[in-house]
Amino acid sequence: MEMHDAKRIEIIIERVMEKRLTAVLTDAGVTGFSVLPVSGGSGRSGKWTRDGQIGRADGMSAVVCLIAPDKLDTLLAAIFPVLDRHIGVVNITDAKILRAERF
Repeated sequence: MEMHDAKRIEIIIERVMEKRLTAVLTDAGVTGFSVLPVSGGSGRSGKWTRDGQIGRADGMSAVVCLIAPDKLDTLLAAIFPVLDRHIGVVNITDAKILRAERF
């Protein structure tokens, strides 16, 4: 089977910003993504759980998508305004995918 290069983008963001972020992803040409609840973690402000409050949000969400490598810079430019003033972490890793036509 032929494997194709892709970028996996994982964004941890305040749940209150989830719909705005996914709208930006769609507008930027991302054809698919997954949204997962984040039950807790630790950051520069210390440990937290979904039961506690983080800023004005009701917890955090993880948004994960796979894109073609040549779309990365455009996507990052599109999502930066959403993340600029909110809690958010972006992780980008290299990935291999089987069906490139889906991305």
